[in-house]
Amino acid sequence: MKNVMGVINVSKKSGDQLGLLAKHRCIASMPFGGKYRLIDFVLSGMANSGIQNVAVFTREKYGSLMNHLGSGKSWDLSRKQDGLIILPPHSLDGYVLPDFELNSYLAHKDFFDRSSQNTVVVASSNIVCNVSFRDAVRYHEEKGADITVFYSESLPGIAWPLRHNLALNDEGMVLNIVERTNQLLSARVLLEIYILSKPLLMELVEDSAQNRDAGLLTAGIIPNLHNLKVYAYALSRFSAVIDSVDLYYRHSMELLCRQTWEELFFIPGHVQTKFTDEPPARYLEGSAVCGSLLANGCTIAGTVKNSILFEGVKVGQGAYINNSIIMQKCEIGQGAVLDRVILDKDVYVSAGKVLMGDNSKPLVVEKRRIL
Repeated sequence: MKNVMGVINVSKKSGDQLGLLAKHRCIASMPFGGKYRLIDFVLSGMANSGIQNVAVFTREKYGSLMNHLGSGKSWDLSRKQDGLIILPPHSLDGYVLPDFELNSYLAHKDFFDRSSQNTVVVASSNIVCNVSFRDAVRYHEEKGADITVFYSESLPGIAWPLRHNLALNDEGMVLNIVERTNQLLSARVLLEIYILSKPLLMELVEDSAQNRDAGLLTAGIIPNLHNLKVYAYALSRFSAVIDSVDLYYRHSMELLCRQTWEELFFIPGHVQTKFTDEPPARYLEGSAVCGSLLANGCTIAGTVKNSILFEGVKVGQGAYINNSIIMQKCEIGQGAVLDRVILDKDVYVSAGKVLMGDNSKPLVVEKRRIL
């Protein structure tokens, strides 16, 4: 799709409820699914769909994101022309602009002016899905839409506070978009992925300049619903928005369902990530693993049930891990017990230590802690 470019917004606001998990990183580089980062999903969708010009709008704490993305080679976006470009926090004439979404477009207007593509796919970095943007752009063109917004019907409304819901006519045109209150408008939950032309995007941004504390949706799209042809594109497979600890934990645990895993990682294309050279996981004598996902480089001497272990995790003899997420290079000592726990990277849990969350809220342990 030579006439389509991608923009991925790394929103600071979307990580406000992630607490310790977002203390050392932006939300786009949040580890997810054993070896991936959140940005891998929309970025892979764009790359798999033939989008060869992708810009990532950063905000803060983006060092780990830059390290993860590198030149874009893992997504075949390391190119002499176009490719992956990471744009720094926005500033004009040396003045750092406030951290509002629309300021990213205004500050990087030159990027859009230089780009040869006329159609833009805009996506937030914290959306977990596997989507063919090629099919979505075809739908956008067939409908003659000014804007196409994405939505999911698979997200239970009661678990998604402060989400926008869609009302559609029989043709798929958007009649109304409202923020969810106690009364749902519909079961169609809006995902922050949009398709529109580059001239229209910049027009909406410039017209909304006086309301920069709002985003493209609230300041640009919703006020123009009756002036533009806005259509909705449904994601029928697994999709999720990660912007709180509870949702991070819940949707991570959903990956333990084989159907969810296959829908997310293999249909319609593979999700790409930064390559790491780790040996296969090792299961030592006396170990037991059930209903779990383990990445390469793990060494297991204890028991792991219904959990996700990232690369390089070591589980000592007699240790017991249940319903937990253990990120890269953590070490669990002999006889330690972890239940409903999220350990960030490089945490050391000493022998015999007991860490317990509860059914409504997992226990989160900060990166590099020694317990």
